[in-house]
Amino acid sequence: MELKSYQQDVLNDLRTYFDYLTTMQDPAKAFDTYWEERLGPYNPITRKGMRPYLKTIPKAVHLCVKVPTAGGKTFIACNALKVIFDRMPKEDPKVVVWLVPWSNLLDQTVNSLSDPNHPYRQKINTLFNHRVDVYDKNKLLQGASFNPGVVREQLSIIVMSFASLRARNKDDRKVYQENGQLASFVDQLTDKEHVLENTDESALINIIRSFNPVVVVDESHNAESDLSVEMLKALNPSYILDLTATPKENSNIVSMVSAMKLKKEHMVKLPIIAYNHREKTEVIDSALHLRQSLEQMAIAEQKAGGKYIRPIVLFQAQPKTGEENTTFEKLKALLIKAKIPEEQIKIKTATINELKGVDLLSPDCQVRYIITVNALKEGWDCPFAYILASLADRSSAVDVEQIVGRVLRQPYVTAHKQTLLNMSYVLTASLKFENTLQNIIQGLQAAGFSEKDYRAENKVTPEDIAQAKEKEIQKELFAESTETTADDIDPEKITFDPEEISEQPAPGVSTTIEEIIGLAHEESEKTEEQMKNLRANPTDPIFTEMADKVVFYPMRADVEAHAKAVILPKFYLKIPSGGLLEGMNENIEVNKNALLEGFRLVKKDTEINFEALATEVYKIDIESGATTESYRPTASKIKKGDARNLLMEHILSRPKSNQVKDIAHMLRKHLGDLSPVSEQDVTKYLTKVLEDMSTEEFTEILNRELLFGRILKQKIQGFMDEYAEKQFGDYLETGKIFMKPVWKFPEQIVPGMVGPSIVRSLYEKEGSVNNFEHKIILEVASMDNVAFWHRNLGRGKGFAINGFKSNHYPDFIILTQSGNLIVLETKGDDRDNSDSQAKVRLGNTWAIRAGQKFKYYMVFEKNSIDGAYTWDRFKELMEGL
Repeated sequence: MELKSYQQDVLNDLRTYFDYLTTMQDPAKAFDTYWEERLGPYNPITRKGMRPYLKTIPKAVHLCVKVPTAGGKTFIACNALKVIFDRMPKEDPKVVVWLVPWSNLLDQTVNSLSDPNHPYRQKINTLFNHRVDVYDKNKLLQGASFNPGVVREQLSIIVMSFASLRARNKDDRKVYQENGQLASFVDQLTDKEHVLENTDESALINIIRSFNPVVVVDESHNAESDLSVEMLKALNPSYILDLTATPKENSNIVSMVSAMKLKKEHMVKLPIIAYNHREKTEVIDSALHLRQSLEQMAIAEQKAGGKYIRPIVLFQAQPKTGEENTTFEKLKALLIKAKIPEEQIKIKTATINELKGVDLLSPDCQVRYIITVNALKEGWDCPFAYILASLADRSSAVDVEQIVGRVLRQPYVTAHKQTLLNMSYVLTASLKFENTLQNIIQGLQAAGFSEKDYRAENKVTPEDIAQAKEKEIQKELFAESTETTADDIDPEKITFDPEEISEQPAPGVSTTIEEIIGLAHEESEKTEEQMKNLRANPTDPIFTEMADKVVFYPMRADVEAHAKAVILPKFYLKIPSGGLLEGMNENIEVNKNALLEGFRLVKKDTEINFEALATEVYKIDIESGATTESYRPTASKIKKGDARNLLMEHILSRPKSNQVKDIAHMLRKHLGDLSPVSEQDVTKYLTKVLEDMSTEEFTEILNRELLFGRILKQKIQGFMDEYAEKQFGDYLETGKIFMKPVWKFPEQIVPGMVGPSIVRSLYEKEGSVNNFEHKIILEVASMDNVAFWHRNLGRGKGFAINGFKSNHYPDFIILTQSGNLIVLETKGDDRDNSDSQAKVRLGNTWAIRAGQKFKYYMVFEKNSIDGAYTWDRFKELMEGL
């Protein structure tokens, strides 16, 4: 299971924040500077910008990641643990407390993190050298496989519920009680400052506190009360990572994933098609017909090479108080009367759980209908759930807020050729449909989406509402507002017959189904247009998610028309024939990963230059300063007997195969992201590098781990760059890569830190510049032939030349009066390196392929490289353009 691009962006955001933290050694300063660079300074009057860091938990770095429902929060957290622990002293114990709000989510998290076949556990095993153990509260209280030696050797993940830590009566909580099973930890601890008042030092809470654990808070919007803050303080954490789709006001958001990014990556079935019927009988009939149509589409898709999908309907009702069993059994009986096989129907309520032990994703599973109320609202996500059919009382707004997110997850996180399989559906029969829509919107917002992510159709007329009110007066039909029974559903009006299945994926037999499918097709076209716009102008999610906090700078009116006429081309890769993407009239924007198809690292040479290694060994550690909120890096030689030396002795005492495995894992963390190269290929290559080395060479590596890792990373990156550039050239020559005009100047920008005002800028404010950039653009802007200039923005905000290099964001874009479009990259004379040479090759290729009016220049002040220019030579050329 590999990271999606937006998930990788989250990890990159975390790394960027930690870079600031390493420099500034203060969580608040790092956070504030991180956002100033991105959004500009915070204005307390207008509340523009990100408000300052809030120090809720003393001594802890407290960050929040916003990810909508179905965005893979848990998988992001698994990868984020590596990012966090890489910033911590290596000798510190790797202990994580993973907090969840509900008991069913507790079981789900423990199971997924413990199962060696689950992608979450597989990823953690890869990141932490298979030295991982997962504990629940009971396992810890018994001391099972939990002792100081084990904790030193592995990553220990402790999964606990909020309730086990934040109840007011501590005497009732076993984690606060004396525990002889944990006495071995007490013997190891000389510092007792971590011991809570009025608790025994052997209590589990004190043992956890002694580790200064990393705390992951899942669904952290449920952890905002005073009790929850007390809960977090009690854990004595070093880092806290909040995961939520709906951050609260006091969250220190470090990264944010937009709903559009999830749609782009096919993580969710959006938009939602909401259709309001006149009667509840129609809701059932439509749900049955629509589900059958979707299944026929899924069968056709599978025959064409797609994966197995079995669409499921969630029937939602509000039961009679005290008569739950009767109510649900009546609805089940009604479905059986409609010829639905009983094995296809399951009930899941607060007291009935027929889904226990059922693998809904298995092709052998027959379940196609689930009857529930809100019992699925907490931590339940089945990608085969497509239709939410609410049978709530017609006189009330249908409350789907708590359950609408359960139909959003996209099967196999891929786009399906059958467009209706890329959406989800809510069917209702409400006389207060506008209120129902608000509940749908609130449900979407609770899942991290917006009011733009649905399409509604209401078939209830004012006459229907008047007639219903008349019946209410006459028969007191709606006397019990919470009642939902099957009594007011007419089985005789249900036209569905499961035995009448068309061989073709027909659009349904009723006008209603045809209307729903028609709406879905319309929305599919709109979504595709949104995706095209996103690909052409990728937008930082913070701008759309928190627009009220962002300062936008528009184009200047006198150059706006010129700018809007400009479209910059990018490189695109033709989709190969065959497969699910064929025929979708979509080509893939070229990126380095796409060019690395077929790359095998294990086949590359393993010659390593030991002479490049330094002679002194240093360690970088983070030590507490004079105050609890300050951090100070220190450097010192490794001394005999310290934790690092003991680790070396331990590794070198093991058999050769274990030495290779341990050192390979140590080096892997210095290599960073090598996608799309598989972890298996990386491991094989590292093993190949190490397996013929001697003990003396292993000692050399262990003494110079950081430097050796850097050299190894540079060597591997060189292999990848060489392969990607060769592929790029071959694809251009054979026509597999072509240019497509797609990128337009956005109507307004958010530069973050703004630069000085210089004439002829495209926007009212441009981004900040360094001294050399300022010198160049000041002189360029004064030239009479310049129509406008723009400080191109990086980090996904501006124009990137794509290709065999990871996106190359040039510094400036300039339009001349004669219509020449100049893309300018500036380099100080100390920046002459292989990266510059690769960029100038890519930039010059882009200009040649883009056409005569497009120019690319890399400009050095005095000392140039092949394909680039000095400042004086560029000025001469610029004046003639």
